[in-house]
Amino acid sequence: MLVLLYVCASGRIWTVKDEQISAADLEQVSQWLKDAERIVVFTGAGISTDSGIPDFRGPNGLWTKNPLAEKTSTLSYYLNDPEVRKVAWEGRVRNFNGTAQPNDGHHALVHMQRAGKLSAVITQNVDGLHQDSGIEPVNVVEVHGTIKFGRCWECKDRRPMKYFIERVIAGEEDPHCELCGGVVKSDAILFEQALVPEVIDRAFDEAGRCDVLLAVGSTLAVGPANQVVPRAKAGGAKVVIVNGDTTHMDGYAHVLLRGSISPILQALVASAGFLT
Repeated sequence: MLVLLYVCASGRIWTVKDEQISAADLEQVSQWLKDAERIVVFTGAGISTDSGIPDFRGPNGLWTKNPLAEKTSTLSYYLNDPEVRKVAWEGRVRNFNGTAQPNDGHHALVHMQRAGKLSAVITQNVDGLHQDSGIEPVNVVEVHGTIKFGRCWECKDRRPMKYFIERVIAGEEDPHCELCGGVVKSDAILFEQALVPEVIDRAFDEAGRCDVLLAVGSTLAVGPANQVVPRAKAGGAKVVIVNGDTTHMDGYAHVLLRGSISPILQALVASAGFLT
């Protein structure tokens, strides 16, 4: 068992215990981060699991445990099947009710920002925890939208998600728009729904100009967002994948750090001298 200890300026000790990670790999990545001028971090659901938000495809993922839940992420099913919408609203009440807080992995990225190294966080996540942790909103590229707001599919009336969740808690299983009666969905982008062109274009631009790309907590299976990885490598960046399991883009990585995400990120920023 490998045990790595990092002591930050405040004296706090961060520990990584992992049989799959070498000290040499951690030190190499830390040096890349220290030397970089533009770090881009690409995040998936795995960075938020320590905040109590389950991932999708992992052993305990939402879709793994309940195949019907995967349909809630497909636009045609969501719009046309009230039972799918009920499952979606149950999940929003359970997982996006405002109680989830940023974890140590999110806060590690804030330290990169304070060090003046972080160019952008490109995220597949819709939970808003990067902004809640202290990342400047202008630096968060939400390629799959946000769950923080709900919008009527018909009249486009947009309100905070908290408003709709309160209605569900009060007894409405499938709250519709109070203005026109239309179906309400979150501002998260579902399968079969087009991405916002300027958002994905910015993601590709940031990836193409960075010195280091950290891909964190994503299986890197969903396109076109996953194409930030080859874009970054083609632009000359060092590509580091941090995940609990294999990904679809492992072949692009200069270094693979496979293990628990939050401790690895904290160890990296501590070793790079970003924890102050």
